[in-house]
Amino acid sequence: MDTTTHELASKARQLKPEERFALVEEILHSLDHPDPAIDRLWREEAERRLAAYRAGTVEGVPAEDILGPL
Repeated sequence: MDTTTHELASKARQLKPEERFALVEEILHSLDHPDPAIDRLWREEAERRLAAYRAGTVEGVPAEDILGPL
């Protein structure tokens, strides 16, 4: 962490909890810029997987087998 970042973090810790929360939300929101090209690729992949499942070429796996008991 460079000096400027350290100074900003130190100042942020002096804020009220609700102000720190608002600051964190603002910073995270500034990083969240969806990429339409990536979204399109994921949608195409999801459609391929659903088509393969419906065609019977792949089988589903129960969530409990992956995540454990819910």
